[in-house]
Amino acid sequence: MEIPRFAVVSFFLVFLSSVDCNLVFKVQHKFKGRERSLQAFKAHDIHRRGRFLSAIDLQLGGNGHPSESGLYFAKIGLGTPVQDYYVQVDTGSDILWVNCAGCTNCPKKSDLGIELSLYSPSSSSTSNRVTCNQDFCTSTYDGPIPGCTPDLLCEYRVAYGDGSSTAGYFVRDHVVLDRVTGNFQTTSTNGSIVFGCGAQQSGQLGATSAALDGILGFGQANSSMISQLASSGKVKRVFAHCLDNINGGGIFAIGEVLQPKVRTTPLVPQQAHYNVFMKAIEVDNEVLNLPTDVFDTDLRKGTIIDSGTTLAYFPDVIYEPLISKIFARQSTLKLHTVEEQFTCFEYDGNVDDGFPTVTFHFEDSLSLTVYPHEYLFDIDSNKWCVGWQNSGAQSRDGKDMILLGDLVLQNRLVLYDLENQTIGWTEYNCSSSIKVRDEHSGAIYTVGSHDLSSASSLRVERISILSLILLLTILHSFRN
Repeated sequence: MEIPRFAVVSFFLVFLSSVDCNLVFKVQHKFKGRERSLQAFKAHDIHRRGRFLSAIDLQLGGNGHPSESGLYFAKIGLGTPVQDYYVQVDTGSDILWVNCAGCTNCPKKSDLGIELSLYSPSSSSTSNRVTCNQDFCTSTYDGPIPGCTPDLLCEYRVAYGDGSSTAGYFVRDHVVLDRVTGNFQTTSTNGSIVFGCGAQQSGQLGATSAALDGILGFGQANSSMISQLASSGKVKRVFAHCLDNINGGGIFAIGEVLQPKVRTTPLVPQQAHYNVFMKAIEVDNEVLNLPTDVFDTDLRKGTIIDSGTTLAYFPDVIYEPLISKIFARQSTLKLHTVEEQFTCFEYDGNVDDGFPTVTFHFEDSLSLTVYPHEYLFDIDSNKWCVGWQNSGAQSRDGKDMILLGDLVLQNRLVLYDLENQTIGWTEYNCSSSIKVRDEHSGAIYTVGSHDLSSASSLRVERISILSLILLLTILHSFRN
């Protein structure tokens, strides 16, 4: 399996003239309710890693159980009259784009059980195409566009590492968002936004298995939604999420989080992703003996924190001693390698009693303890697999990558403070609530957890013949 690299990054601007503080999105877990499938994990993470690169409440939905983890999507309104679109919330990319009418290879249906929509500029009375001579376009491409004429559209193209790509042109139109006006209270508000109108999709973006209307980037670049909201003076460049794998859903808020208090560690400067400095790994109260430079790489300095990736990835020099130490207590277990990557086994006891905790240590004395029931996941009765992968077995490009995904971050409030270039976390009940500050009025509001799937009519397919065959294949490996 190849670790993808991103090729092209495009841009969008946000102008929310009427937004003073909190906004709300309803977010649904992408793999909510779908059959447990190791192949789905790998396919999801390949696709996800290819897209790396005042407060807002994003209403989370879905189940954070490791076997159902994936990206999250939000429902937003665009155009006049307003129409709803389901867009993937992605902390690893920096633009908003949606599929447009007349596009090539755009999916017409989704196995996620949602109704897809195509955005039509001609059907919205507030839509305006962005041309190549406008400031937005010239600033996006760092200067005048060669051959530009006043009627030439400002185009975009994003190529992802898994071979997928999206191409189209930029438009400006109204976006309808839910502004938080009090404790657990919201009201609709309008803004103006420049986003990509997708005219052609390829690869996985045209597939129906997990199709959405587009992607909403939440990266830290100047073009991301969080950065653009901050540049307009509406919010601070701070956001937090808490993924609930017990009750489903969770919390996603943009803005200054006052409660709970979170200890932080510095972000690695000048990185495309949310990278931090890992210092050591402790297993069963014993620090692994690793090379001093193992936590730094040339291509991806530090450790990537990414809630959109399901699993965790470590280079061979870390992975081998880590796995060896984890199974030191259970030397009689018969381990199976499933799909050439997943370490699986049969175990009928309580994994928290039989396996050790793992603690990651970061700069400024911040640590993150992961419990056995979080890094191990069951695929069937007494059948378990390790949710950590050897990035050294992936490809030449990704062999040194360290990435911590949902399996590590679930049931923790994770705070991204781009104002101070730090990131932090604390163990937390993600079905409870947090307190954020309204930057405009100074008021403090309570933001609660949400589960879009339980509050809407979304219907998700439970199982397909393909996933059933895959599951039977996995279980068969235990009997051989």
